Amino acid sequence: MRSTVPRPRRRNRLQARAAAAALVLLALLGASPSVVAAEPFAWPQGQQAAVSLGYDDALDSQLDIAIPALDRHGFKATFFLVMANKPVAARLADWRAAAANGHELGNHTLFHQCSRSASGHDWVEPQRDLDTTTAQQMKDQVLLASTMLNAIDGKTVRTMALPCNESSAQGQDYLPLVADAFAGIRIGGRAVTADVAHMNPSAVTVITTDGLSGKDMIKLVKEARRQHGLVSFTFHGVGGDYLTTSADAHEELLVYLARHRDVYWVDTFVNIMTHVRQQQAAANKTPGAP
Repeated sequence: MRSTVPRPRRRNRLQARAAAAALVLLALLGASPSVVAAEPFAWPQGQQAAVSLGYDDALDSQLDIAIPALDRHGFKATFFLVMANKPVAARLADWRAAAANGHELGNHTLFHQCSRSASGHDWVEPQRDLDTTTAQQMKDQVLLASTMLNAIDGKTVRTMALPCNESSAQGQDYLPLVADAFAGIRIGGRAVTADVAHMNPSAVTVITTDGLSGKDMIKLVKEARRQHGLVSFTFHGVGGDYLTTSADAHEELLVYLARHRDVYWVDTFVNIMTHVRQQQAAANKTPGAP
């Protein structure tokens, strides 16, 4: 005999039974429904990706070209200062003004020690050779650099960028000795971090921009959007100095970001890493805990 139950009602009952069965299976596996459809990492104001603009070494072109360009577009960036570099002492007032205007002054150590024995590192001066500096000496110098930066900008929460992306001092990694002193540390590697929810803020990968066009950088920004992630750039010279990114390429990137403010969160590295840590802490908090 043909059933008298209307087909839509039968379909609804079957769907309800299937959903109930799925929940039972999840419970047996010790999982929760949220595991099946995890929410993407939450960026501020519903934006779809974050962009970190970093500038290494404390160079004149950063003060003369990069900062005015950033200010025209209303963006804040991070300038990782090597405290012994001449433009720090010679233009202290300019760095202090940049910090007062919302840019971050990051730690890039006192002397920019790198491994002289590494390929292509003949330029490393003997007194700044990471191969002959102990890990404890690097710890002391990095913390002293933060004290000096505090004297410039008055800030106590700060981030760091590893010189040459190297942290082995006489065979010992000095990074664990200083990691707790920073909200985030940049270590080099690749531009885009996709799994921000599980990233290590003390080991954030970045890409240097010398040799990249504006279109190259914009392509990486779009990739970060596709992955709902973070893209981190490291500039050195902008329109001058060394490891130079052209002023035009730099401007092309900023223009693109300015046209898509609703999509990309552009901010200082310390603000981005503070947000990441807060979101990670909230996600790891036990439900119902105070």
